[in-house]
Amino acid sequence: MWDRLWIDANLATLTGETGFGEIVDGAVAVADGRIAWIGRRADLPGPPETLARAVESIAGRWITPGLVDCHTHLVFAGERVGEFERQIGGATRAELAAEGGGIMATVRATRAASEAELGSLAQPRLEALMAEGVTTVEIKSGYGLDLETELRMLRVARALGRHNPVTVMTSFLGAHTLPPDYAGRSADYIAFLAESVLPAAMADGLVDICDGGVELGLSIPPAHMDRLFLKAKALGLPIRAHADQYGDAGGAAFLAARGALSADHLEYAGEAGLRAMAAAGTVAVLLPGANFFLHETRMPPVALMRAHGVAMALATNCNPGSSPLLSPCLAMALACHRFRLTPAEALRGMTVNGAKALDLESRVGRLVPGLDADLAFWDVAHPAELAYWLGGNACVGVVRYGERVR
Repeated sequence: MWDRLWIDANLATLTGETGFGEIVDGAVAVADGRIAWIGRRADLPGPPETLARAVESIAGRWITPGLVDCHTHLVFAGERVGEFERQIGGATRAELAAEGGGIMATVRATRAASEAELGSLAQPRLEALMAEGVTTVEIKSGYGLDLETELRMLRVARALGRHNPVTVMTSFLGAHTLPPDYAGRSADYIAFLAESVLPAAMADGLVDICDGGVELGLSIPPAHMDRLFLKAKALGLPIRAHADQYGDAGGAAFLAARGALSADHLEYAGEAGLRAMAAAGTVAVLLPGANFFLHETRMPPVALMRAHGVAMALATNCNPGSSPLLSPCLAMALACHRFRLTPAEALRGMTVNGAKALDLESRVGRLVPGLDADLAFWDVAHPAELAYWLGGNACVGVVRYGERVR
């Protein structure tokens, strides 16, 4: 007998290569925390009350997989609203950084915050994501740039996963930028990360993925970043990176050649790099929040991604400097408006392809028997509405491992 059965539901299974995978008047059963059966209600093998210990009608609402936010920087202290105001007035990011702003402003605030303070600041951000159906979230370090703070950030991320009904994947982003005490010595800094910080994080069980950057103008060149990636792979960690956001640095091809899980941003990625990503199975993680917030006029080459079969994931990229975005549904809407994704592509980006970017496609992201029973319930007439409304929250229920948590 199943543990639970939801009936009178419309289902967006996200199976297949395109579209929503719709099943009208469907049902979903769960047992032992996993999806046990899914299909049309008419095809149930018996009366619902004889099949499950608990049966619930959701009155024609839609069920999707729980959303996967595969790129966030949720753990940080300080806010940069003053920089936002100045940017609106015409100040450039380079000018703000020269004055001590930018990433280093967040680094100073984060270094000064205790573990408890960082957790208290991150908790409501996570709650905002969970309220819109997120059941899996990736959280990066990278606002420490030293041993103590990087590990503190990762411990906070792990604690958020323990204390909330959400799966948290952690990424080590110690190579977010070059700290001032290593100015002009990126090779030395990468050696410090590779030989001291990353092994310490691994020893404490704090990291799932190693992140970095392959960007024009980044203070850590690709050859040095590669040393960190090689160390990560030697430790058994998959890699991913921010790439080609500000110009074509060859990041897409660089990451594909190293078997990266994903290349993120990609506004300036070239066709050869996208072709390499498709061949390697490297996911393109699109981040419309940053594109919008930074007033970027260059859009990722979505048509080329489609043409070459590059899987497109989507994420909030929640961070204090370039994407203070706490709504996955607004991220989907922005992706449709700015990048011209279809609503189905946007939802697939926040489910099946988001899971693929975290190497979790065998666990979450689709409504398929055997996968984790992470579900979101939506009061909409059609799943395309999730990318249609600019505000509001249509999520009326969340299930994790088969248990209602909202």
